[in-house]
Amino acid sequence: MEVVTTLQPARLANSTRYPMPEFGARLLGFGAAQPSRVVSAGELGTPFERSAEWVETRTGIQQLRRIEGDERLLDLALSAADDAIAASGVEASEIDFVIAATCSVRGGAQPLAPQLSAALAPGAATYDLNAACSGFCYALSAAEGMIRAGSARYVLIVGAEQMSDLIDPADLGTGIIFGDGAGAAVLGPVTGTQTEIGPVVWGSDGAQSEMIAFDEPEDDTRSYMRMQGRQVFRWAVENIHRVALQACQRAGVDPVEIDIFVPHQANLRIVDAIAGKLGFRDVVIADDVVNSGNTSAASIPIALTRLIADGRARSGELALLIGFGAGLAYAGQVVRMP
Repeated sequence: MEVVTTLQPARLANSTRYPMPEFGARLLGFGAAQPSRVVSAGELGTPFERSAEWVETRTGIQQLRRIEGDERLLDLALSAADDAIAASGVEASEIDFVIAATCSVRGGAQPLAPQLSAALAPGAATYDLNAACSGFCYALSAAEGMIRAGSARYVLIVGAEQMSDLIDPADLGTGIIFGDGAGAAVLGPVTGTQTEIGPVVWGSDGAQSEMIAFDEPEDDTRSYMRMQGRQVFRWAVENIHRVALQACQRAGVDPVEIDIFVPHQANLRIVDAIAGKLGFRDVVIADDVVNSGNTSAASIPIALTRLIADGRARSGELALLIGFGAGLAYAGQVVRMP
């Protein structure tokens, strides 16, 4: 019996019994939702005896938002998804896959994506994806692949985070940085094999994973996320611009053709440093960290939604997206704006 050890794409593509689908993928719409409680830089710094100026100088954050009272992460995710679906022109019933990018669902808790599906697109396939701050870019690549393969037609991806539930309020390294929120996007097919979402460049540096990790208390006290801020800053500034250049190269795009740069909104100093290394001057650079703080997997879709609302991002423009964070994982791709 002959054993086939390698796939032969040409034979697969020409098969009449199992014809390969001829779809590309594109972004159709974005949406975002944030909690009602606004926390100013001054309020963030107060527990640590730091001024608003001190917080803003080191992070760029002027304010962020956090869930309180009866608000739920699911409600924010649903609101962001509703807005993305409305912007896409697709009926919710047409969505056949839902991906939730989140690191906020603690072990044993109900996954977020099935809850979104139940409320918006009953019966759709779902899964949660945890790639931390890179999660949205990972989910975007997964959704694009599903559409190109013919496994799904319309995919909803939601980055949703309640970071305030993961941090120690007494920890300066995380207490002044992280906010809560949700951002969403709908993807659909485009006729022909030409996709409007470029190939992803992704990877991880697991040897550095302790830079962002949960502590391991010896007793029954709650574990919290800890971050070695200076080391993370150095790692991001030294490495992420290379990922950005590789993403442009794989998409066949010269960096000078990029209209919008949307890196993970980790810290305004990191955003500015990476943009500087890329030589971006006449490019719109997302700076939503100023108003939202670091919202992990939600930061990129929230930033994109704000850019569209403010008229700083227009249909047909090329955007370079780069996610990076805990893991240390990273992912980036060039996309065409809907």
